Amino acid sequence: MQKINILDSHTGGEPTRLVLAGGPDLGRGSMAERKKVFKQYYDYFRSAVINEPRGSDVIVGALLCEPVEETSAAGVIYFDNAAFLDMCGHGTIGVITSLGYLGKIKPGEHRLETPAGTVTTRLHEDGRVTVHNVPAYRHAKDVTVNLPGYGEITGDIAWGGNWFFLVDNHGQDLKFENIDRLTDFTWRLRLALEEAGFTGAGGALVEHVILYQPGENGADSKNFVLCPGKAYDRSPCGTGTSAKVACLAADGKLAPGEVWVQESIVGSRFEATYRLEEDKTWPSITGRAYVTAESNLLIDETDPFRYGINYEK
Repeated sequence: MQKINILDSHTGGEPTRLVLAGGPDLGRGSMAERKKVFKQYYDYFRSAVINEPRGSDVIVGALLCEPVEETSAAGVIYFDNAAFLDMCGHGTIGVITSLGYLGKIKPGEHRLETPAGTVTTRLHEDGRVTVHNVPAYRHAKDVTVNLPGYGEITGDIAWGGNWFFLVDNHGQDLKFENIDRLTDFTWRLRLALEEAGFTGAGGALVEHVILYQPGENGADSKNFVLCPGKAYDRSPCGTGTSAKVACLAADGKLAPGEVWVQESIVGSRFEATYRLEEDKTWPSITGRAYVTAESNLLIDETDPFRYGINYEK
C-alpha cells in the first residue's frame, strides 16, 4: 500500500494539493529538468493524485521538491488533471501559505524554484502572499479566429508563466450561473485557435483562454479562465493576471507600480502590479490562501482505479 502525504489549500476558491511525501524521485536537476522526468516516467502519479476517485478536475497539484539552490525555500512542480504546468500563481500562493502553516518558513521573503524559473515570494504578517513572478510578455496582438456560431473573435496571445489567449470583446456575460455556457464557448475557442495554427513562442500550445469584462465594486476587471483540462479557474489566475498586466503595460494602460484588481468568476480577487527592469515586465500578484486539510492518499495495487478513472498509459 503506497502512502502519499498531502496538504490541501485553496486560493480564492481554487484548490492546491501539495504533495509533501511519497512522490517519485525525479533526480537533482532543475525544476524544468525534473518536470521532464515527471512527465515521461511518472504521469500515473499525477493522475492518481489529481483525478477521480481521489481528486477532481479543479484541483491543481504541487509536488514539493528539494531546491537546487541553498537560498531557495523549496522547489515545486505543478500539474493538473491534464498536464504539467511551468508555473501556477494561485498554486504558489497556496504552497507558501502551506509552508508557513507547517512552520517551515516565517513571514518574510522566500525564493521558490519552478519549471518556469525561480520566483521570489513574500509571506506577509497578515497571511497574504505576494508572488513576484517570472517576466511576462505579449507574444501576438489582435489574433483573430473564426468561431462557428459566433463569428470572428479577436484577442492577444501572452505569456505569464503559462500561455494564454486573452479576449475582451466576446459577447458573453461573465456570471457564475453561466459557467456551463462559458466553458463551452472558451473550449471551442481554444480548439479553433489550435486549428488555425496560432501558438505561443516556439510553437507552444496555448492551453488557457481568458474572457474579460469591466469589474465592479473596486475591481478593475472580472474574468473567466479556462484551464487545460476544461475546468475553469475559481481564482482570478495568477499567471493569467500576469499575462494581462503585460498586455496592459504594452498598451500603456497600466503604469509600473499601479495596482490592477482582478476579480474571478466566483468573486475572489488578486491585486497585481509590475515593475520594468532590463526592458522586461515583471508582474507581482498578491492574494490569500487557506489550508483546508491534512491527509494521506492511499494507493492499493489491487484497485483498478488506483491511478485515476480513465487513466491510460
